[in-house]
Amino acid sequence: MCLGSVKVGLPEEPAPSEKELTNSVIGSVRSDLDVQLVRLSFLIRVSFDSSDKNFAAKVANTLADVYIENDLEARLQMTQKAGAWLSGRVKGLRDAVEASERALQQFRDREKIVDAKGVALGTSSQLTGMTTAALVAARQKAAELENAYHQVQSVLKGESRATLESIPAVLRSASVMPIKAAQAEAERKLAELSNRYGANHPRIIAAESDLRAARENTQKAVDSVVSSITREYEVAKATEKTMQAELDKSKSEIRDMSRKEFQLAALERDAQSNRALYEMFVNRAKETGVAGGLQSTIARVIDPAVVSGTPVKPKKTRIIVISLVIGLMLSIALALLLEYLDNTVRSGEDVAIKLEVPMLGILPWVPGKHAKFELQRGFLMNFNPAFSEAVRTLRTGILMSALDRPHKVVLVTSSVPEEGKTSVSMNLAFAMSQVKRTCLIDADMRRPSIYKAMGGDLKMPGLSNLVANTEPASKCIHEHESGLFYIPSGPVPPNPSELLSSKRFSEVLANLESMFDIIIIDSPPVQLVSDATILAGVANALVFVVRADATPYQVAKGALEQLKRGKAQLLGVVLNRLDVDKAERYYGYGRYFSYGGKYKYYKKYGYYGGKKSKKAA
Repeated sequence: MCLGSVKVGLPEEPAPSEKELTNSVIGSVRSDLDVQLVRLSFLIRVSFDSSDKNFAAKVANTLADVYIENDLEARLQMTQKAGAWLSGRVKGLRDAVEASERALQQFRDREKIVDAKGVALGTSSQLTGMTTAALVAARQKAAELENAYHQVQSVLKGESRATLESIPAVLRSASVMPIKAAQAEAERKLAELSNRYGANHPRIIAAESDLRAARENTQKAVDSVVSSITREYEVAKATEKTMQAELDKSKSEIRDMSRKEFQLAALERDAQSNRALYEMFVNRAKETGVAGGLQSTIARVIDPAVVSGTPVKPKKTRIIVISLVIGLMLSIALALLLEYLDNTVRSGEDVAIKLEVPMLGILPWVPGKHAKFELQRGFLMNFNPAFSEAVRTLRTGILMSALDRPHKVVLVTSSVPEEGKTSVSMNLAFAMSQVKRTCLIDADMRRPSIYKAMGGDLKMPGLSNLVANTEPASKCIHEHESGLFYIPSGPVPPNPSELLSSKRFSEVLANLESMFDIIIIDSPPVQLVSDATILAGVANALVFVVRADATPYQVAKGALEQLKRGKAQLLGVVLNRLDVDKAERYYGYGRYFSYGGKYKYYKKYGYYGGKKSKKAA
């Protein structure tokens, strides 16, 4: 019985070939190799990264040596090839030089050219110039004589009524002018004698004889000048023809000579270029032979790689610094993005720029947990001196806004709920009650809250009873222990807007104005109902509350526009619940709540003006 064993497992992979191993090694070396040019120099930096420091130095040095050796070998091969090619070309160029010089000499012999420097052509050009000048002079003289000749011919042919003596050319003649003068003298003399003597007097007869002789001489001189004009004209025309023929002949000779000179110059250029090319190749062949034995290296190693004592990467310090810088930049970018996306009212500058209305005052945000209705009675309890001081500043701003005609009815409202309008109106009323007889009216009949803060109940008589005349004013007007009078909203009516816009409400408000120095009305938000717009029409002043870092400025601006359409007399905006620490860091509003840096003293110790507050006690 025979037992056999069976080997079970994954199929064996074929062994890599030599080419694959070579490509793998080359790829691995190239990935870790770095070759860079050094700026503003002829240096090359070769570096190789490896976990083995000895191997890294060896690879860099070996690469530089191999590069220099390969360049020497390649240039030697190129020199040998160039020498062989130049030798073949020199032989062909020698034959071309001999052929071009032979053709040049044959052309000179055939055309009988002795001067090849352009002297003959220059002499012919000078002769042509002289002939041209003579031709121009002959034509000018012929043109001058032609006019006189035609005048003479016209008189001789009877075509002109003028006489030969009147022709300008005859009159200007040097031989005619003295004879004409003698004739004129004889005529003058005869005219004088005719006045003295008779026709048969001897002197008269002698004078007439002299005049006839003068006239005959004049006629002979005129005939001679006329003949001279004719001869000179014919000679000038003949000279002109002769000069023209000579000029045409010179031009023909010059053209023929120029053609020969051009052919000669072409042959000379061909011979010179072949000789220059031949000499250049001969010299280059000699230089190539010399350079083949004196090959210089294209590069040399200035600073060989040495084994490093410390690792070059990873550079932990650089990585940490870069990470910190990137993190800081991302944080700044995120902060700027959040700042850009935040459309709330965060400072007095935003009130002026975004809402375009004046800022009346700022009430700070009081951190920590507060008891029920503690913020509404914050001024009265004085649990935060900075908050109380801000309310006093708001009170002063309202009182100082109209010294001559004090505001009797002040309306406090906001754009949306939860902005703190009730807290502002109650604290402002408590502050006003310290200096004036003040009445606080809760006109927010849909969501009344003043009665709760004052310790009352919902069924207690209030504004709705007073306007509906179901209860007397003595039962609707309540007095707080602080001296503040207030009117709660009373039972919720089914139609608060109609109740507030009624004539009865105006009468009730007029009676209250006679009873109190100032009336503060807490109204519903503007964006929810129209009660605030109705109340703005009967109030003397409007205080608009905006919650800092919460209310979008578009909503607040829309509410202000709605109130302006209701003829509201806006005093300004109260920026409520402003984070003082944040404002002091980013906007510089710490000065609104401190004097000499005392606000932080209030927060830490609870002091105000050197005395402990009730809460701190």
